[in-house]
Amino acid sequence: MAIPENSNASSFFFILMDLPGLESARCWTAIPLCSVYVLSVLGNVTIIYTVKSVPGLHTPMYLFLSMLSMADLGLSASTLPSMVAVFLLGQRKIRASVCFMQLFFIHTFSVTESAVLLAMAFDRCVAIQEPLRYATILTTKRIRAIGLAVVTRSAALHLPLPVLLGRLQFQPVSALSHPYCVHPDVLRLSRSSTLVNSGLGLFVMLSTLGMDAVLILLSYVLILKTVLNIASNADRLKAFNTCISHVCAVLLFYTPLVSLSMIHRFGTKKLPAQLYMFLSYMHFLMPPVLNPIVYSIKTKEIRVRILRMLQPKKL
Repeated sequence: MAIPENSNASSFFFILMDLPGLESARCWTAIPLCSVYVLSVLGNVTIIYTVKSVPGLHTPMYLFLSMLSMADLGLSASTLPSMVAVFLLGQRKIRASVCFMQLFFIHTFSVTESAVLLAMAFDRCVAIQEPLRYATILTTKRIRAIGLAVVTRSAALHLPLPVLLGRLQFQPVSALSHPYCVHPDVLRLSRSSTLVNSGLGLFVMLSTLGMDAVLILLSYVLILKTVLNIASNADRLKAFNTCISHVCAVLLFYTPLVSLSMIHRFGTKKLPAQLYMFLSYMHFLMPPVLNPIVYSIKTKEIRVRILRMLQPKKL
């Protein structure tokens, strides 16, 4: 098949990847997929509604939690269209312009979630190190400014990606490795030089996910140092307990991401495609589902409010 010299985003397509080896069982794989999205939407909407409707929860910790739920909803909504097309409708072809738009939103919301996790780590650090000044340091105005900065940084850094990808040459039909579009996966299919795109992608990753991870780790070093200086064991346990949910959220987000990056950089080519797919699903699909569950179980205030909404007469 002849490949045109000048392909543009309106004249070529990408082929989304189905689950390797399970193409014939698409109907059965669609059931858990739909369950994941339903649970994600219900859990995060419940968290947002609970925090918004209860004045007692209008504190920095819960306002940041509602931001995390918004980022999770955005991430789920970004991957949903192509996943539905592949697993429910059997439509694996996606126009390049649509693919570039999807990867912009996927990466934007992923970086937004990372930044919110960093803000939550800062919140826990201030709460433990400066409990008496906590309310005066993290005022509502400052929390709004942090939220605006998070969204602005995430969107601004990823705006060039679709534009630069649109300048590259691709084959008329190129097969991706996932049922959704992500920047490294699209970039490897280019027939032209990707030096600028790769450099920008590396810069964005290091200045967002990399820097956020380092600052989160630094925050917990300071938290650990402060907690170990507390004389009472009960107070130590209480301080640690306020961080458990956030630690779980950080591990849910960063563990699959780091594992996937390590495999891409140092792994052998003999590793099964299912492993890459599984880690990718873990990174993009699991945090929006499990974060609300973790915070509902480990945070008494959220758990009590949800139970009151479900069983108002009994509570």
